[in-house]
Amino acid sequence: MEKKDIIVQIDELDTRFAKFHEELNDLKQKMKELLEENKRLSMENHQLRKVFKRETAPAREALLKPVGAEREPVLFESRTAHEDVLIAAGNAVGEGHDNLARLYHEGFHICNVYYGHLRTEGDCLFCLSFLNK
Repeated sequence: MEKKDIIVQIDELDTRFAKFHEELNDLKQKMKELLEENKRLSMENHQLRKVFKRETAPAREALLKPVGAEREPVLFESRTAHEDVLIAAGNAVGEGHDNLARLYHEGFHICNVYYGHLRTEGDCLFCLSFLNK
């Protein structure tokens, strides 16, 4: 082998390695995006399960009670800040405001900063101030 052939082979190997490295970085980025989406969807799924369970609880209780049995009052745990806002929103006029309050209660942002995104860190001051208007 001549020196020229060795240099050409090294250059080709370097080119292939650069392409491999680029593909590996693309796969890492795609994996990162998929993991983030999976986490977001898992959190959204958890929120939706809580909402579904809360909304179907009265129907399940009604099915389990014998016919003619008296209904007992439902006791709720301590309220959170967004539930207080929902109660206040119940006094407000307008179906749109009620829908926004419902969305907020289901765990989504309704403020202009993060509208439609899932709330992951508890209450949002922007959303709360918007509901209190």
